[in-house]
Amino acid sequence: MTILHALFLGLLQGFTEFLPVSSSGHLVLSEAFFGIPQNAKDMQAFDVILHAGSLLAIVVVYIDTWKTIFQNHTD
Repeated sequence: MTILHALFLGLLQGFTEFLPVSSSGHLVLSEAFFGIPQNAKDMQAFDVILHAGSLLAIVVVYIDTWKTIFQNHTD
C-alpha cells in the first residue's frame, strides 16, 4: 500500500464515519477498486487502526462536554 492509498482511505473513513452509510463498506470497496496489494489480515488491521483514529477524534472533540456532563451528574 502506498502512502497515497493510506491517506485516501483515512480521509474516506473520516468523511463516511458520521454519515448514515457504512464506512467499513466504503473502505472494502475502495480497497478492491484501487487493487491495493495487501493480504486480508493486514487490511483488516489497517481498517481497525482507521476506526480507532475515528474514536480518538470523537474523544478529543467531546472530552470537555463529557467532563461537564459527568461533573453535573455527580452534583
